[in-house]
Amino acid sequence: MLRIYLFLFAICLLACQTESAPDTDKASTESMSADTLLHDGEVHFKNMQQLTFGGDNAEAYFSYDNQSLVFQASNEKWGADCDQIFTMPVTGNGGKKAKLLSTGKGRTTCSYFMPDGQQIVYASTHLGNEACPEVPRSVNGKYVWPVYSDFDIFLADMDGNITKQLTSEPGYDAEATIAPDGSKMVFTSTRSGDLELYTMNLDGTDVKQVTSGLGYDGGAFFSPDSKELIFRASRPTSDEDQKVYKDLLAEGVVQPTNMELFICNVDGSNLRQITDLGGANWAPFYHPSGKKIIFSSNHHVKSGRQFNLFMIDTNGENLKQISFDKSFDAFPMFSPDGKKIVFSSNRNNGGTRDTNVFIADWVE
Repeated sequence: MLRIYLFLFAICLLACQTESAPDTDKASTESMSADTLLHDGEVHFKNMQQLTFGGDNAEAYFSYDNQSLVFQASNEKWGADCDQIFTMPVTGNGGKKAKLLSTGKGRTTCSYFMPDGQQIVYASTHLGNEACPEVPRSVNGKYVWPVYSDFDIFLADMDGNITKQLTSEPGYDAEATIAPDGSKMVFTSTRSGDLELYTMNLDGTDVKQVTSGLGYDGGAFFSPDSKELIFRASRPTSDEDQKVYKDLLAEGVVQPTNMELFICNVDGSNLRQITDLGGANWAPFYHPSGKKIIFSSNHHVKSGRQFNLFMIDTNGENLKQISFDKSFDAFPMFSPDGKKIVFSSNRNNGGTRDTNVFIADWVE
């Protein structure tokens, strides 16, 4: 998880809106399609379509065959009071409810297709408590989001049946994604006492620790050749900042306000920082070439209340803004064939806080 809580952080920073949401029963991909959804300057997007219409929809990721998306959503009309895992075709469902793949119990996060397209992996708190867990917002005046110790990682089939539990260590295990070659998955865990990256086989065996620096390492994805990892991390350096980080983590929370991007080999070697922008830089994903990274950031606005997509070379050069919504764009992923991009945005939400999934052709 907590890719989603940076998203919640962004939403909470935005000014409250009072306009009503669009009627999802009347919404359709036909009425919300074409490039009327684009903002000036978004030259890398074409034929954009809105795929969801209401609620909070995030972390939509492609299947290996480019045909389906798996994502998490909270939507009262769908009976999801807190995040649950759903799937839909890349063409959307015409505003109708997507297919539920999680149990509907607890809180879930960070779903990803298995290579065979017949299973997904996701994290859930349902074994610890079937109710939606509370979401702490502040500790000693500091904005925080939770690191739920009940999160474990599960496999499920496309009918929503859990087929295997992959983690059972005490503490937080979540944020799993899978290598393009299907060899391994990467995830974040507190099993060492800190939030570090780990890899394991797709059956949960051969767990190996990847990172060891103090701070929250998470939101990792593999490079197209499956040899490297891109992730975002907090790196508290002063004695005071380190104490604050440790004290908050002991209470099961972290601060999401300072994150930079790092790359390393899958075994943790050749670690290097590629951004030094300040603010929250997160939700990174490799460009199909393997030479660039697309990510979300608020570094460009003093208020910190606007998140947009940016691209940067893997050596930290040639930063370029890609999206230009005035509130929130994040969770970008390129399709495996490199032809499309999916992301979540607050655009076209009728002035509400709704976050929806959008898909577009990618233009170089």
